[in-house]
Amino acid sequence: MAFKGMLKDEDIAAALQHCAAADSFNHKEFFAKVGLAGKSTEDLKKAFYLVDQDKSGFIEEDELKLFLQTFSASARALTDKETKAFLAAGDADGDGMIGVDGNQITFTHFYQTSNYVLDPIQLAK
Repeated sequence: MAFKGMLKDEDIAAALQHCAAADSFNHKEFFAKVGLAGKSTEDLKKAFYLVDQDKSGFIEEDELKLFLQTFSASARALTDKETKAFLAAGDADGDGMIGVDGNQITFTHFYQTSNYVLDPIQLAK
């Protein structure tokens, strides 16, 4: 499993079960249930690069659609509606992608309440 050592298998299973039905995925609930909320900036970057399948430094819509499969190959793909909502929540600059830019990680603001870029030092608090 890609998140071995970073997340607990039982937390991953519970989070995936919670959003097993189509259109039931909520990124904030999922991150909390799976155990990503509260992780270090280093762990969040690792998670980002696991989702960034093509290693472009950006998570595009097609990669985001398969987000749950990053946690388990048998997980469902996100619906178009879920994917678009998830992308909108993470696309801080409106370019249609979620990115890591130097010391600022737009991906990490999923763990917060609004669209803005967080400094990693803020995440460590």
